[in-house]
Amino acid sequence: MSEVRSAFNKASSEYDTHAFLQKEIALRLDSKLEVISGNTEVILDLGAGTGLLSQNLLKRFKNSQLICLDFAQESLKNNPVPHKLCADANHLPLADNSIDIVTSNLMIQWCPDTKQLFSECHRVLKNNGLLLFSTFGPDTLKELKKSWSVVDDTPHVNTFTDMHDIGDQLLQNSFQSPVMEMETLTLTYQTVTDLLKDLKAIGAQTVSTRSKSLTGKNKFQSMIQMYESYRTNGKLPATYEIVYGHAWKKVSEPGIKLSN
Repeated sequence: MSEVRSAFNKASSEYDTHAFLQKEIALRLDSKLEVISGNTEVILDLGAGTGLLSQNLLKRFKNSQLICLDFAQESLKNNPVPHKLCADANHLPLADNSIDIVTSNLMIQWCPDTKQLFSECHRVLKNNGLLLFSTFGPDTLKELKKSWSVVDDTPHVNTFTDMHDIGDQLLQNSFQSPVMEMETLTLTYQTVTDLLKDLKAIGAQTVSTRSKSLTGKNKFQSMIQMYESYRTNGKLPATYEIVYGHAWKKVSEPGIKLSN
């Protein structure tokens, strides 16, 4: 986790410039809150970072308290929301039953222990509280994964969890009726190097199981050559599988609701 934290801290100053995908997903995630009903006093934005989702939440819930939590201190410094916590999402420094809505935009994939994360979300949510999140699915950066796979067996791209497994984990942590959705978005680049620069600029290049040895120049060129086979209409595609999920803390009485 320290490598991931370090990558996001280093990327904090350039993050917003390169995070066009993250901004778009933040907008789409926020729009899912248009149909909620119920009293919303306190919202927790997990992995809030520089505030791409937080700023939308501030506009939507003008009379609510918004708490932004992230483990990357430098990212939080660029977040304009006044209430900020630098902490680990797996160990939330918050009281039981204190939060109405927990949101998280493209953060869950960086948590190695999703079971612990969902357990903490369930603990801090009030009865009938809502958990709403986005994350990446297994087909994310599939072109880059396949291009590296013909070069060596070392993982160069992060592995992401299938949405059905995430839904199962929510049920195992006592969340009620999880709803999982998926869509595919494709970004295009002139060169593979442009893609890799973008990933580095948002702190997303870290692979926890990556070999410590440097990737040789020949291997890197072979990967690029393989990636070129995906070029379409003069552009190189980079596929992202976006997973959205929401679920409620299970109780018998009605509370906050999210319509599909």
